[in-house]
Amino acid sequence: MKNKVWTIAIILIFILAFWLRADFLTSVKHTVSHDTKYYDEMVHRLLDKGVYAYKEEISNARVTPGYPLFMMGMYLVADQLNVEPFPLIRWVQLLISLASLVLIYLIAMQATKNKWVAIISLFIGVVYHPFVWANGAVLTETLALFLLMAYLSMQLYAFRTERKRNAAFAGVLLGIAVLVRAEFLPLFVPLYGVLLLQKWYKHTSDQVSSLSSKLAIFKKVALLGVITGLCLSATMLPWWIRNAVSLNEFVLTATQSNPFLAGTFPNKEYTDKIVVQNGMSQNEYAWARIKAGFTQQTWKYVKWYTFGKLKYTYTHMFMGSGHTPIYQAYPKVAYLHVLIVYGAIIPLLLLIWNWRKPAVMLAVVIIIMSMIRLVFVPEYRYNFTIMPLFIIISTWFGLNILHKIWVYLVRRRTA
Repeated sequence: MKNKVWTIAIILIFILAFWLRADFLTSVKHTVSHDTKYYDEMVHRLLDKGVYAYKEEISNARVTPGYPLFMMGMYLVADQLNVEPFPLIRWVQLLISLASLVLIYLIAMQATKNKWVAIISLFIGVVYHPFVWANGAVLTETLALFLLMAYLSMQLYAFRTERKRNAAFAGVLLGIAVLVRAEFLPLFVPLYGVLLLQKWYKHTSDQVSSLSSKLAIFKKVALLGVITGLCLSATMLPWWIRNAVSLNEFVLTATQSNPFLAGTFPNKEYTDKIVVQNGMSQNEYAWARIKAGFTQQTWKYVKWYTFGKLKYTYTHMFMGSGHTPIYQAYPKVAYLHVLIVYGAIIPLLLLIWNWRKPAVMLAVVIIIMSMIRLVFVPEYRYNFTIMPLFIIISTWFGLNILHKIWVYLVRRRTA
């Protein structure tokens, strides 16, 4: 009976999820962003001329190919169905968004082993408005979030089973995710590093482990990590070969460097002339600005490259590419975002302290992605892909607090 009620509850939550997203797509006018227009031009160029180029007419590697190829596939389907491609992409992204919710539920179960954390995280993911709004944006966010969640779920499963096949699947999924958003590339290395430490110090009573057993554990974890890395590389290989053949250079992910340069302007004050460019390349200019900034305006740059960028990135919601009128299923939608972000700070610190818990893997991803954010220009959209992890750990922490309060009240009554 309990399982039936649970299943019905999950079905009702997904019906709500579909209704919210479908209602949003059909009740507003969607704004087409500059990036979307560039993607549109790029896809038409690829279909008409066979040239893969972003913002240019000649071949380049300014963006990774995952989302442009996804768009190209949607354009071909739209042509066969005789419909406009953008509405089709939005409806397909709605389905991808629902699949992401399934993965959020699975990751919450894998990380916390608590079905209440999982179902509450699922519900919050349903009503969290950026996950609704993003479906209207013909941008990488919805697909990138799905692929990141798919990778994390498989990676956690590979950690639990310690099977080579699952480690390989994790590598393939990460490779596909990187081809959509390059920033995910380094994630597997720290995750395997934490797994190794957890295996070495699995039992607190085993204060001293033999060198041979630690070496055996290292070999096993390293083998899984190498398999994941090799499968990641195999997935990326066609992109690397294309760049070597078309551009005569090795491009690991993409060549667009504007976000790195733009990140060197504290508080995004682009009139700052601490260094004059004088013919320098974007990379050279960026490094010159960083050197001058930390030398001449040390505190300003230290604050910007730590608290400043994190505050800018996480304290506001991603609004998609924009729409009118603003769609809100309930009032004060921003309060939920603030509650999730600030509610995750304490559990993040607790998980770092209690790093043997499986949920620490979610904290590792948040920390690594946040460190990557510090390198580039901060944007609200950059918080989007890891918000599910914020939701899970803040929910986990909130339920733990409520449980402790409940136990305390019960003990007081029975005392």
